Amino acid sequence: MTLAAAAALVPFMAACGNEVAAGSGSGSVAPRQSVTGVEWRVDSLTAGGTTLRAPAGASLRVEEDGAAAGNLGCNSFGTHATVHGDRITFGGLRTTKVACDPARMTFERALAAALDGQTLTARTEDGRLTLTGGHGERVNLTGIAPD
Repeated sequence: MTLAAAAALVPFMAACGNEVAAGSGSGSVAPRQSVTGVEWRVDSLTAGGTTLRAPAGASLRVEEDGAAAGNLGCNSFGTHATVHGDRITFGGLRTTKVACDPARMTFERALAAALDGQTLTARTEDGRLTLTGGHGERVNLTGIAPD
């Protein structure tokens, strides 16, 4: 009798163990990618309803200890950043002062304004990072795989 009861429960136990979350495509949940310790390439910036493509070399890196640095499109910058949950608060940017062509400088000014002293909401998905500001600014970045 005990053997028969156990045999009858096997299909139910197997069915319970194979549930998949709706729309997930798999039975496991991937951990959210960390924002810190990753070299992020800036792809584009949207501000004031205009999207600007980032020039080559524009980047951002935030370390666990809060040190943040990168390139605004022409000039390098450094600052301190605080990561709390899905929010990143950047301190005032310290930058180099090199002059570049007008397109790079336009992008640089817009990216500096989006980061300098601002708190942004961070969302990571599939190796991409999106930073969204309170006035609709949106910075799109892609993680760069280490060599």
